[in-house]
This record gives sequence, structure tokens and C-alpha cells, in this order.
Amino acid sequence: MKSFFKIVLATFVAICLFIVLILIIISLATSDEPQIKRDSFLVIDYEDELYEYAPAGGIEAKILGAEPETLNRILINLKKAAVDKKIKGVIFRIHGAGGGYGMLEEIRQAIKAFQVTEKKVYAFATTMSRKALFLASACDSIFMPPTGYFTFTGFNSERFYIKNMLEKIGLKVNLHKIKDYKSAAEMIQEEEMTSYTREMTQWMLDQIWDIYMEAVTTDRELTTQDVETAMRQAIFSVEEAREAKLIDEILYWDQLEARLKLPDDKKLRLVSQSDYAKIDPAALDLGGKQKIAVIHAQGIIGGRQSGANPVLGVMMGYQSVMNDLRRAQFDDDIAAVIFRVNSNGGDHLTSDLICRQVGVVAQEKPLVVSMVDVAASGGYTISYHANKLVANASTVTGSIGSITATFNAKELYHKLGITKDFITKGPDTFLNTDYRDLTNREWRIWSDNHQDSYQQWLADIAQRRQLTIRELEKLADGRVWTGRQAKANGLIDEIGGLERAIAIAKELAQIPAEEKVTLVHYPEAKSLAEMILSSGETSQELIDWVLFDYIQNEIPNRLNELSRARLMYWDGELSQ
Repeated sequence: MKSFFKIVLATFVAICLFIVLILIIISLATSDEPQIKRDSFLVIDYEDELYEYAPAGGIEAKILGAEPETLNRILINLKKAAVDKKIKGVIFRIHGAGGGYGMLEEIRQAIKAFQVTEKKVYAFATTMSRKALFLASACDSIFMPPTGYFTFTGFNSERFYIKNMLEKIGLKVNLHKIKDYKSAAEMIQEEEMTSYTREMTQWMLDQIWDIYMEAVTTDRELTTQDVETAMRQAIFSVEEAREAKLIDEILYWDQLEARLKLPDDKKLRLVSQSDYAKIDPAALDLGGKQKIAVIHAQGIIGGRQSGANPVLGVMMGYQSVMNDLRRAQFDDDIAAVIFRVNSNGGDHLTSDLICRQVGVVAQEKPLVVSMVDVAASGGYTISYHANKLVANASTVTGSIGSITATFNAKELYHKLGITKDFITKGPDTFLNTDYRDLTNREWRIWSDNHQDSYQQWLADIAQRRQLTIRELEKLADGRVWTGRQAKANGLIDEIGGLERAIAIAKELAQIPAEEKVTLVHYPEAKSLAEMILSSGETSQELIDWVLFDYIQNEIPNRLNELSRARLMYWDGELSQ
């Protein structure tokens, strides 16, 4: 039997090695720049998943050929297409509405900049929603097939509450939060929103509503009343959407192709996002002698290494981000740094380590933070040591507050038939136990330490943002703000996206505004072949990692980190 399993395992490893070899050959064979014909249209497939930048790692996505679309690739490709004489126009094929309103704002800005060249941008949508319309309305025309789906409603914000579930399974949480507006804690403390969260969520929705209405009414030449009336109908046939001026024409994709193709061509000349991404910006004279580093930091903040965690999603590790920051710091060719932040927050320690490195770099070179969808809680922490903070109008930021918790799982253990026994030596050995609640003395030690840490953080932010503690306290205690509000109350410096951040970085680095610069992105993107060949793991080690690491290491480690961490995280979710 043992020999049988060895044979099966050896066969499996051999198959894996063969597949990897084939993938390397394919990757190398398809890495050349594509040949693009004149009068081509760049096609951007827009779906439900959109990252700011390709997540670190991602070898599974490369192998499966399912790499997600990124905001960074869309922005770069639109900038290239604007000056590329071979590109006649752009078509957004909309099948969903990924990303948040901050990302959509930046895409809209890039579309507007592209249209200055008098090239056209079209939207072809199989499904349309309120959020998708925010993007599509920036285009010159919106097309849908007659059987497309169109849902158009107002905004809402919804949250999960698991307090009752935890009680049912016998897991008790001892939680200390700072302070009333720190809504992430309510998920396990409450059954519904508190008055503080309702107040905060309402002002956020009011802000997003205003930003949305300004954009859509201007682009579609509608009044606010027109849009509200349409929202009351909620579900439209495509013909009804056309009559309401929410779209322009009803066409199938082949009919749109026939309209846009050259008279003598059989089909429309198209180039995909992935192919066009292979075109070097320098080949289109978009680069310059001076270099600016763009460092992308996205996901939940925690741990050492950045990557795509199957349990927690995209992770931002301090070692990975700090290495990228230090590379830019010590590279004499880098004149300035843009730190692109897209994070709800996470672990206090990890956030502080990144924050410290941002400050170190900012003392040597101009460093501008560019906030994307969210830079809240820990996401704000890693930002505020920069020389300048820039955010989109709808970016979610602030959430200056903290939560920390221990878990009493004694009842859960007993339901599972598990008991614990102890031998101790020395004081306070049960401070982090999961088998009982904290005593009054332990709670005082624990909460006082948390409060002291928060006050130090508050004082540092106040000093950096040139606010008094009293002024900052009115903005903190877990409150979140849109970029517009954050600008008005002094938490950030300017409103804008990546292009505005580049302009500020050039100004701080004393680079003339009209001078072109080369953007160097970190972490550096790798091809499938590079990812496989640069890995120090054998195939057997890779298999072991996939099968055992998350069961034996990652899940227990994450639970242990959660039980002792001070979490700086904002959990709110605006409706899509």
C-alpha cells in the first residue's frame, strides 16, 4: 500500500512538472509585443472584480489564465491609447461593476483626458446598474442589446451582525473599542447599527449621492429629478432605459462592430487589454529621464509578506511594502515616490511599521500618498507620514480609532467535548487565555494600555496634520469621511487621483510641470515563467504548501494574531 501511494504521488508530481513546463513555454512564446493594426479599438472588459494593482503572488491566476482586471492597467492603457496613432477609440464592455466609487472616479477622469484627443469612448453593456452607469456616463455613447438587464436604484449601506451567532456557538468576545464611531466592533457587539453608526453612514451616503448626481446629470444632460424618477422605477427594459435617456442606442455587439469597422474590413479591428498592456509606454514617447516610483499597497494590513490569502483575501505585509519603499529610497534614479493606498486597515503593529518607513522615505525624497477607494483606519495610519495626502472625492478615509479583543471559548469547547487544565508559574499567566473572561484587574491593565497607545497615535496625527488634539478628537473616535470631507477638515491635502499625485510629486521634486516622467511601479510585475523560475520551491514543496500550510499554520496563526491584535479596521460597505 505504501508503494502504491508513492507511485500515485510521483505520477501527480510528474504531471504537475509537465504542466508547469508547458505553461513556461506558452508564457515565453506569448511575451512579445502584439502587432496592432491602424484604426484599432482598445477593448476594456469591465466586470465585477477590480483590483487597484495585481495582487502579489497570484501564480494560481496566471496558471488558470484568470488574472483579474486592475485599475492600474486601465489607467496606463488609456494614457497610451490617447497618444497611439494606431488606436482609433476605446470600447468598455460592461458586464458588472467592480471596484468602488474612488476607482470609478479615476477611470472617469482618464476617459475625460482621453476624449480631449477627439477620439471616442463607447460603452457596450450587457448589464447596467447605478454604479455601472457612473462609469458609462463618462463615455461618448452607451449601447445595450435589447435583452440586456438594467437595474437602477438609490443607495444603501448594509452590515452583518454576528453577536447572536457567537452566543449560540458559545464564543464570548471581550472587546475594547476606541470609540463610539468605530463601527467594525459593532459586528460582534450589536444586533443592529448604533445611533453613531447611523449618523456616520448617513453623511457618507449624502456625500456619495452628491458626487454621483453631479457626474451623471452633467454627462447624461439630465436633472436630479430625472435621475430620482428613474430610480423609483428601479427595473427597466432596455427600451425604457433609452426613453429615459439613461442609454443612447439599442444594438447587439455585432451591430456595433459593423458600425465601427472600416468599410473594406470584414470585422472590427480590436486589441485586448492584456495585449495592449505589453506595449511599452516609452515606445509611445510617454516616458522621460526623471523617474517617479509608484508603490502599490492594497488589502488587509497584516503579517510580513503581501499576497493573496485564500482565507482573508488580498494581504498587505509590512516586509513586502517596506522593501518596495526602501528600493525607491536608495535608488538614486528615483526623484519622488507616490504611495498608492487602497486598504480598510488591519493590524496596528503592521500599520505602524509601514507608517514609520513612509516617514523615513519622506524625509529623503518627496513622497505623496494617493488614496484610491479606501484608506481608512490602518489605511490612514500608513498614509499620514507622507509629505502630501491626495484622495478622490469619494475615497473613504479617516476612521481614526481602534479595537482589541480576547475570546472566551470555554463554552464552545465544552459543546465540542473539550476541556482544559493548567499549571502556572508567575503572575498574570491568564491574561491571554481563551478559557475565561478577564478579571477586573486584567481588564484595567489591558484597556489602559490600549487607550495609552491610542492617545500616542492621536498626538502623532495631530502634530503631522497641524491640528490640536481637541480639533482632531472631533474627527477621530472611529469617524470615517469622504475625500471631500477629509480635505475640508484637514485630514488630507488635495482632491484628485493618480495624475494629480504625479503633478504634486513633480512639483515637490522640482521637476517642471510640462516635463515627462517615467513611472516605475512596485511591486514589479512578473510573467508566469518568471514567477515559477524565481520560486525556490520544488514541486513537492509546492504541493505540500497547498495541502497543509493553511490547515496547520495559516489558520491557527491568524486566529492567534486576531486574539492579541489591536485592529484598526473600517468594515462599512456602501451598496454597489
